[in-house]
Amino acid sequence: MTGLEWFVLTSGIGAIALINWYFFVAPARAVVAIATGGAASEITITVDGGYNPPHVRVPAGRPVRLIFDRRDTGSCSEEVVFPDFGIRKYLPTGQKTVVEVTPPAAGRYSFMCGMSMLRGTVEAV
Repeated sequence: MTGLEWFVLTSGIGAIALINWYFFVAPARAVVAIATGGAASEITITVDGGYNPPHVRVPAGRPVRLIFDRRDTGSCSEEVVFPDFGIRKYLPTGQKTVVEVTPPAAGRYSFMCGMSMLRGTVEAV
C-alpha cells in the first residue's frame, strides 16, 4: 500500500471511531428533577434539532411534567412519542406542550420524534 492509501484508510477508521464516540459514548447532559410535596416535577425540554437536555432523571413512581418547547421547524420534530406509556403528542412550533408521565418503576424510558431520529430518555431512580 502507498502512503496515500494508508492515510485514507486510517482517516476513514478515525472518522468512524469519532462518529461512534459522538453518538454512543460522549457524556450526556442530565437534569435531575426533584419532586417536592407530592406535586409533579417539571422539566423543560427544548426541541431544536434535538432534545436539550436529552436525558432527564426523575423519581420512580412520582408524576413528572415534561414541557416540550419546540423551536425547530423541521417535520421530524413535529411530535414526540413515549412508546412505554402509549403517548404520542403533536408539538406545535413556537409553543410549549406538556406531557405528563409517571414512571412505575426504576429504569429507562425512551422518547423520540415520530421518525425515531431524535431520541431522549427519562431515567427513573
